[in-house]
Amino acid sequence: MTKYALLASALALLLGIGSGYWLAGKQQPVEKVALVAERKPLYYRHPMNPKVTSPTPTKDEMGMDYLPVYADEVSQTAQPNKGRVLYYRHPMGAADTSPVPKKDEMGMDYLPVYEGEATSSKLLSISPEKIQKLGVKTENVQYRDLTRSIRALGSIQVDERLLHTVNAKFEGWIQRLQVNSTGQPVKRGQPLLDIYSPDLLTAQQEYLIAKQGEISLEQASPQALATAQQLTRNALQRLKNWDIGTAQLQRLQERELAIETLSLQSPVNGVVMEKPAVEGMRFMPGEVLFQIADLSRVWLMVDVFEPDLEWVKLGQDVSVNINAYPDKSFHGQVSFIFPTLNTDTRTVKVRVDMDNAQGFLKPGLYGSVELMATQQRHRELSVPDSAILDSGTRQVALVQVDDGRFEPRTVKIGHQANGFSEVLEGLQDGDHVVTRANFLIDAESNLKSALDSMSGAEAMPKAESNQDDTLAMPEHEHNQHVMEH
Repeated sequence: MTKYALLASALALLLGIGSGYWLAGKQQPVEKVALVAERKPLYYRHPMNPKVTSPTPTKDEMGMDYLPVYADEVSQTAQPNKGRVLYYRHPMGAADTSPVPKKDEMGMDYLPVYEGEATSSKLLSISPEKIQKLGVKTENVQYRDLTRSIRALGSIQVDERLLHTVNAKFEGWIQRLQVNSTGQPVKRGQPLLDIYSPDLLTAQQEYLIAKQGEISLEQASPQALATAQQLTRNALQRLKNWDIGTAQLQRLQERELAIETLSLQSPVNGVVMEKPAVEGMRFMPGEVLFQIADLSRVWLMVDVFEPDLEWVKLGQDVSVNINAYPDKSFHGQVSFIFPTLNTDTRTVKVRVDMDNAQGFLKPGLYGSVELMATQQRHRELSVPDSAILDSGTRQVALVQVDDGRFEPRTVKIGHQANGFSEVLEGLQDGDHVVTRANFLIDAESNLKSALDSMSGAEAMPKAESNQDDTLAMPEHEHNQHVMEH
């Protein structure tokens, strides 16, 4: 082989090797491109808020593209050795958990919840944009004077302490009625009826005889005179005890002659409520002839419902509106609370004393009552009623931990008054509770799932026992389960 042939062969070899390296260098990026093309993102996150995610490419409110998140990035950020896995939760925050690893309807892996994360899993995270859209408002838990306005219906009734009965303590006949109609007003000392009674005539004659005996014994011994005077006083006192008026007794003493008919007088100023007496009738001792009520003060009998009873106190001021006088206002005070409850209406009778000097309040009138009740123990720790989510079995309040994070707490409620509820357990002075849009937060952040996680230890054993059933669930049933949550 010549010198030129050897040079040609070496040149050809060098060219072949160089071309091979060149081809290999050109093919390597193609393989890398293929690998990158096969790399699919798990989901896309908000460019400014990593907590906001989307299963598909989208843009935020500023027009910026959501950033893809890949499986290797998720694995790199995962923290090892977090402890025992309690369960797996939905990657997008849906109210769905699993005792074993699984994927959601978009193919994303459920995220593990470790023992150390049990407390933080109670928190509900809402993006600031959602908070603004929902119109969330919060208010401080603080001590307040709980004042409650209680409204009830009642009716005017006669004050039983001012009700008087006119009867006779002897037998007789009614000669003439001077007050002969029900509802007629009478004055104290006014004659009601004239009566004839043999017992009255006998008592008058006994008095006159005793009086004459006293006069005849004026010159006798002091002992005999004292006895005669005592007999006179006893006969006169007997007539007084039979309710014979002072004017008639003076007339008897002046005339020294028995009066055939005497009158019974009204003991008080008032109104005739009942009049069994009829002119010409015979009456017996103790028989009711008139019933007279003094209406200068009346009672208002109010039916107070059972839950409002503890707010009613003796001496409490009451504002009363009478239907018959819509342009007038009346006032009274609670004087008595009945010791029994009406089991049919679940109400308790409360008696209110009212002044009726002008006579507007007539027995039987209906009126509405407003009692301004204040708890007199001390200032109560309270929250607005709108902050309480009542499921029927427990009450829950959403406490704002920081911006965008809320913690549901089970609370115990006491008194409720004028839009506020007393807090007995679950909240402290200074806590921020959601008072508006808390139901929307419930729907947005799956409050039920967070509440269930409070007692997750109770639900997990049951879920583990159904592990095989979960894995064997058909795809269409699994999708339906996901959609329900």
